[in-house]
Amino acid sequence: MSFKSWISIGIGVMLASAASGQPWSRGGLESLPQLNPKAETRMVSPENPTGEKGKGAMAIPNPADPDLAFSDAAMDLGQGWKVRPFIKVGARSTVTIMDAAGPGVIQHIWMATAPDWKGNGRAGVLRFYWDGEETPSVEAPLTDFFAIGHEIYAPVNSLAVVVNPKSAMNCYWRMPFRKHARITFTNDSDKPVGLLTYQIDFQKVDVPEDAGYFHAQWRRATTDRNHPEYVILDGVKGEGQYVGTFLAWMQLSDGWFGEGEVKFFLDGDTKFPTLAGTGTEDYFGASYGFPNSFSTAYVGAAQVYAGKDGPPKWSLYRWHIMDPIVFHQDLRLTIQALGWLPNNRYQPLADDIASVAFWYQREPHARYPDFPPLSKRWLSR
Repeated sequence: MSFKSWISIGIGVMLASAASGQPWSRGGLESLPQLNPKAETRMVSPENPTGEKGKGAMAIPNPADPDLAFSDAAMDLGQGWKVRPFIKVGARSTVTIMDAAGPGVIQHIWMATAPDWKGNGRAGVLRFYWDGEETPSVEAPLTDFFAIGHEIYAPVNSLAVVVNPKSAMNCYWRMPFRKHARITFTNDSDKPVGLLTYQIDFQKVDVPEDAGYFHAQWRRATTDRNHPEYVILDGVKGEGQYVGTFLAWMQLSDGWFGEGEVKFFLDGDTKFPTLAGTGTEDYFGASYGFPNSFSTAYVGAAQVYAGKDGPPKWSLYRWHIMDPIVFHQDLRLTIQALGWLPNNRYQPLADDIASVAFWYQREPHARYPDFPPLSKRWLSR
């Protein structure tokens, strides 16, 4: 896209915001000059659990308090000197990491745990609740939510998600809320999480009437060779926009796995979809397979494991930032698991696939399928 095109988009965003009379910042370089006297910047972190004005870094060193893990390091300097930079989460327990009144919009989330996610990436579950809802709008394992497949690190350098060494997870999806935002982290493991740290940056700002709520849903299944179709998302009702797909794909057969097509069933589609792609690598912005790992603003693919003692594993993402999928009544999304046979016929595959679907919609949303227990989040452990 040319610089002139970017400028045109930026001016259009500013004019639309001004015309609506809403003090709403849509983010990005083009909106930075647009000052907003009604907005207030806040951050929720272990050093300011409530995100309130003037309430950061208030913990007083106390070596006897297990919640203040850096007390010894801060004893000589006292209050205000990095006393509570992270929290600990007990086995099979839930903590609330954000509980803030609206209106507002989350702009950025940074999180980190241990340098190696093995054992806590899918055991940790993030849930986001908007405006007092009883069931979450976001429900996904920690690492999968940040486009990390199989609890294995691979760099992600995209607009919506950035994953940096060694275990830094960043999310830039904008998440508006009108009355209240609550985020929880659940440790479903029988072992405690010794370090969980986070920074959730948000603005207290009015939210336009036409802004949808952010949603994310995780699924996992092993496809059946008799009908090798994996359901990424189903049961969505209402009006919204689909904005992203993440897949953690584990091959259970030799050879190429990505001949299957991605299909969007929109607004009453039944047997045949309105949007039908031409292949797995095509949907993820590549061609003729995934000969090399890549991570770009909108698409990425990485073979995160190709060892001799285990099946190949892939992390794949596709963000519909410039091409959101609009739906007005309902949405269903599937992908086929297909490879090749020696006779040049398609080979239906029984592969293990996990996914996170990302979308915006008006509330209320349909209740999600029951979240699987830890033992069901893997083919085998």
